[in-house]
Amino acid sequence: MADQSDVETALVSAIAATLYPQGPSAPSLITAPCRIYRGAPTSAALTADLAGGVVNVTITPDASGQENTTRYPDDPQLGTPVLPALTVAVAGQTATFAGSASLGQVAGLVVDNMAVVHRTQAGDSPALVAATLASYLRTRRLALVSGATLTVPDATTLIGRVVADQVAYRETRRQRQHFKVSVWCPSADLRDRVATVVDQSLAASLWLPLADGAAGYMRATASVVLEQSQVANLYRRDLTYSIEYPTIVATTLPAMIFGDLRLTPADAGSVQTLLA
Repeated sequence: MADQSDVETALVSAIAATLYPQGPSAPSLITAPCRIYRGAPTSAALTADLAGGVVNVTITPDASGQENTTRYPDDPQLGTPVLPALTVAVAGQTATFAGSASLGQVAGLVVDNMAVVHRTQAGDSPALVAATLASYLRTRRLALVSGATLTVPDATTLIGRVVADQVAYRETRRQRQHFKVSVWCPSADLRDRVATVVDQSLAASLWLPLADGAAGYMRATASVVLEQSQVANLYRRDLTYSIEYPTIVATTLPAMIFGDLRLTPADAGSVQTLLA
């Protein structure tokens, strides 16, 4: 879920990408070294940076606080479907598992009128999944295992499936907040150049990507030049942006593996689908 700190961090990343388009190891776009961070600078550190020609760009929340702008239904929405990394291939009376038995998956077999399932655990492998399912089957019938291949010699029907947990998202609220981007420079010319580059870049970005996959709607609201300061050789400009962003809660949902099947009585030995 996106928090005020996530928005500040996203602004730091966006400004860093603007001033260092070739990465932090290359020179900045304005040639002078730049320090970009959240929070206000300390007087001693700022004085030392200015004396060394280092530009500071800080991001702080405006004192006006947040405005609740919630207006959308909070119904959960499924995210991008998660495909299982583990697979199972069935041929006659044999099921072979492959891929990765990572966490968050459920593997299962239906053998005639008996269903067995296994939720993957840390350290699982396709062979271990096959062995685990075979141990469940052996409570009622013969099951043979060779590596990741499981065979039920007397099976009439064999169905194998793997499903993965899915993620649902719910927007619990939406808020608008002002953030101040302050440029601290050792000269007026450098201040103007840095502020112009940063402002043009942020102004061209209607949406600010956030760490949780959401985005904040961003608009410039103010620009103030501060000429007077107790720190020598300090030239400052504050750029203020209004950013509206959602707070989203993610929930992991287990997937149903055999919900479309109907098992017949134990003596019938067959499986029917409910989707037919």
